[in-house]
Amino acid sequence: MKAHGLKGAIKVELYTDEPEKRFVPGAVFTLQVPTASKWHGKTLELVELRWYNGHAVGFFKGVDDRDEAETLIKAILWVSQDPRELPEEDDAWYDHQLVGLDAVRDGVTVGIVARVDHLPAQDLLAIKTAAGEVLVPFVKAIVPEVDLAAGTVTLTPPTGLFEEVPEEADSDGEVEVDASAEAAPEPHAEAERKPETETE
Repeated sequence: MKAHGLKGAIKVELYTDEPEKRFVPGAVFTLQVPTASKWHGKTLELVELRWYNGHAVGFFKGVDDRDEAETLIKAILWVSQDPRELPEEDDAWYDHQLVGLDAVRDGVTVGIVARVDHLPAQDLLAIKTAAGEVLVPFVKAIVPEVDLAAGTVTLTPPTGLFEEVPEEADSDGEVEVDASAEAAPEPHAEAERKPETETE
């Protein structure tokens, strides 16, 4: 967050796809700030959220001028949410619902979802395995099913994603490398990842 104008407004960078649900008058946020901050251990109540030139600007109770707004620079806002709540869209999940799920391949558990990485091109599931971490594109072709009730994500990864692929040698003993590149799979058509946190 950073100060905006002279009346205590704070420019907020949103990491939610549902600002109309999270940022309503009266919404209370837990603050993540340094321990030396006057706001440490306190909450912040939203008075109003406005939009200026495509940017969200929040007005908060007790933040009445720019000097006070400056004390909240780089603060992170956390919102409480019922862990059973699902996004309204079909095949959409919040990060906290995916973390901890068993990653299953061909009926065998190969690891656990450790986190979800949100990148510009696509989201990635970080799978913690016995051999280390594997980043799996969160696309329909590779992650065809998420079953929250069973606590699993089903994976159908291409060869080489979870294991080493042996190089093939030609008749002269030289290693052949396939230089053709497959097109990247399309993003998970319906899925929309939704973090549970609101940050600056």
